[in-house]
Amino acid sequence: MKLNALYVDFNSYFASVEQQLVPALRGKPIGVLAVMAETTCCIAASYEAKAFGVKTGTIVSDARKLCPDIVFVEARPPVYVEYHHKLIEMVESCTHVEKVLSIDEMVCKLTGSQQLPENALKLAAKIKQVLARNAGDYIKCSIGIAPNTYLAKVASNMQKPDGCVLIQPHELPQRLFGLKLRDLNGIGKQMEARLARYKITTVEQLYAANRQQLQTAWGSIEGERMYDKLRGLEPYYVKNARSSLGHSHVLPPEQRNEAGVRAVLHRLLQKACMRMRSYDLLASRVSAKIKFRNVPSWSMESAISPTDNTLQLIDALEQFLQHYPNTKHEPYAVGVSFSALVTAEEAARDLFQIKPLENVKKLNKAIDTLNLKFGKNTIYFGGAHDALKDAPMRIAFNHIPDLVIEGDEVDDGS
Repeated sequence: MKLNALYVDFNSYFASVEQQLVPALRGKPIGVLAVMAETTCCIAASYEAKAFGVKTGTIVSDARKLCPDIVFVEARPPVYVEYHHKLIEMVESCTHVEKVLSIDEMVCKLTGSQQLPENALKLAAKIKQVLARNAGDYIKCSIGIAPNTYLAKVASNMQKPDGCVLIQPHELPQRLFGLKLRDLNGIGKQMEARLARYKITTVEQLYAANRQQLQTAWGSIEGERMYDKLRGLEPYYVKNARSSLGHSHVLPPEQRNEAGVRAVLHRLLQKACMRMRSYDLLASRVSAKIKFRNVPSWSMESAISPTDNTLQLIDALEQFLQHYPNTKHEPYAVGVSFSALVTAEEAARDLFQIKPLENVKKLNKAIDTLNLKFGKNTIYFGGAHDALKDAPMRIAFNHIPDLVIEGDEVDDGS
C-alpha cells in the first residue's frame, strides 16, 4: 500500500478570507453570519473566536456571552467562491487537484515519486509556500497525507490550524487508536450513539468489527465503505446524476411574517428555476418548507408533470401557500426544493401542453438571458418583489455556486 492522497483543508475559511481582505478584522475574534440578526447563528468563526468556545452553529447571543469582544460580519458568498477558484489555481500550480470536495476542501492524487513520504511532505510544504505568497498570510490550510482520501481527511484534522500530518501505511491501524470516534469524518453525535448500541465505543473496536457488523450498524452499504476506508482502501462509489436541488434562507427580522415568507419563497423558487434550467433538467416534484420558532416545521410536497417552467412552479407554490399554517409563532427560515429531476429525453411529455411548450421555453430563455446580462433582478415574477434583496447566494457543503448563474455582484472588500 502506498501514499495516494494529499488533502488540503482551509482553516476557518469564511472568517479567514474576511480577515485577509479586511485588515481591521485581523487578530480579532470574528463570527460570520448568514444574516445580521441576534437570533441567527454563526456559520463560521475565526480561530480567535474559537478560543472562547464560539463555533459553527453558535447562536449570536450565546457567542456574545462566550466572547464579549466578538465582531460579527455578514457573509459574502460570491467573494468566498471567487477566492475558492483562485486557491484551486494556486494548488494546481503545485500538483493536480483530483477533486474539489467543498468550498474549503480539495484532494490531490499522489503519483510516482510523490508517494514517497519525504516527497509528499515537500509537496505539502510547497503548497503552503505558494498559498502564503499568493493568497496572503491569513489564508491557512491543514494538509493530511495518507493511503486514501478518507484517512488524509482524518490526518488534516489532527493538527489545526496550519498543520501537516502524514499517516503511513505501516502505521495503520495503531495510529488511529488514539482518536475518538467523533474524530472520524462521518461519525457525528447520532452515529456515535448508534455505534454504542452495538458495543462500539472506541476506534479500536470499530476497526475490529467485520464488514457485516459495520453494515448492520450503519444500516447501509456505508458501513462496508467505512471498513475499507479505515484500512486505507478507496471505496467504490457509483456516480449518481443530480436528483434534487433547492435553496433555503434564514429570514431577516423584517421578513418574519406571512408576507415576508411568501415573498422570500417566491424569490427562492425563481432562483432555483434559473439554476435548474442551467443544468438542462426538469423537476417532477416540488416542495416548500417553513420553520417556526418553538413549534414543528411546516412543509408541503407535490408531484408535477416534469417541468422547468417558472410559472408552472409558481402555481404549485401558490397552491401550497393556500394552506399556510394558522399560527402566531414566528417564522424564521424557509426553503424550496425540486426533486425527481430528469432530462427532457427522460420525461414523458404532457399531451395537453405540447402546443404552448415552445413559447414557454422562449419566455424562460429570454428571462434568463436578460438576467444574466443585466443583473439577477432585471426581470422577475411579481411574487418576489418584496424580497429582491433577500436570499442572496449561499454556499452549501456539497454545492459551490456558479457565480454566473447564481452570483450577485461581487464585493471584494476594497
